[in-house]
Amino acid sequence: MTDTVKLVSLAVATPEHVIFQKQAVEASARLFADRFEDFRHLARVFDSAGIEKRHAARPLAWFDEPHGWQDRMQAFAEVAGGLFVEAASSALRQAGLEASDVDCVVTVSSTGFTTPSLDAQLSRRMGFRPDIERVPVFGLGCAAGVSGFAIASRLARSRPGTVVLFVSIELCTLAFRLDELTRPNIIATALFGDGAAACVLRSGEDGLAEVESTGEHLFPDTLDIMGWKIDDGGFGIVLAQSLPPFAEKELGPAVGAILARNGLKPEDIDRFICHPGGTKVLVAMESALSLVPGTLDHERAVLAEYGNMSSPTILFVLERAIRAGLPERSAMIAMGPGFSASCVTLRRAA
Repeated sequence: MTDTVKLVSLAVATPEHVIFQKQAVEASARLFADRFEDFRHLARVFDSAGIEKRHAARPLAWFDEPHGWQDRMQAFAEVAGGLFVEAASSALRQAGLEASDVDCVVTVSSTGFTTPSLDAQLSRRMGFRPDIERVPVFGLGCAAGVSGFAIASRLARSRPGTVVLFVSIELCTLAFRLDELTRPNIIATALFGDGAAACVLRSGEDGLAEVESTGEHLFPDTLDIMGWKIDDGGFGIVLAQSLPPFAEKELGPAVGAILARNGLKPEDIDRFICHPGGTKVLVAMESALSLVPGTLDHERAVLAEYGNMSSPTILFVLERAIRAGLPERSAMIAMGPGFSASCVTLRRAA
């Protein structure tokens, strides 16, 4: 049997609550303007973020009150569990499979956690077999949509015929902090939303696309660019102003090196499918990848409709690219904490 791995199906899901950007800026002004003198200057990011609305795990009024770890993680377990079932069930249904057909499930998230992990807590509800292999992955941030997809594809390739379910879930809004009077917290309030996506990967099967290659690049001495600081109140965003210029300078050579290790060149890629971290990041990525400004149109559309959902966002972009028709070869690109870049190349399925 061939060791070619195919993306068999892809499904996305979002929480029920919707926050329009106008509501977000009004709520933020009410909560921060009298306590943080730089707020009015920083509030311009709500207009420049390119976001019209996003989905949230809790209604807007929930964010008016302070919340600790217990509140946040109870909300994560409840909402992430529902999104896991919705996205995974849809992906399996599209693939013509049952949950009992799944041999391995890879789950990524960096915005909440449960122990036992979500896959175990939802095993009976989903209908997984007792011998299913579980690979929960935490801490890869925005890059996890690509790097987790790569992990799942390598597991599928290592055992032909194995059904691997990949699930990406992030509830970024649960990290909202009333007590963080900082520039990164205001920017995060303007940018982030919640969502989930699921994929079925399998070797030797028909599918939407062939997974051709995977690779990552970890930049040295860049721990302060992106991540979480963790204290008694919960997660606190680490987000450096240097991110867009860093990406513009460093991403191109990193992606070029990843592609070269797989016998490819940037000019071999017909369409880059990128994680839309924000409008400035998209402009930087277009420059870094030598793309015509405005090329990343699916990315901007997803950002406008959903905000930056961290790891699943790239899969929302991929879903749109598939609906529009994938070219011969595409490359998914995402950056995340570390600071790191992840890349997966896809070939159009015959």
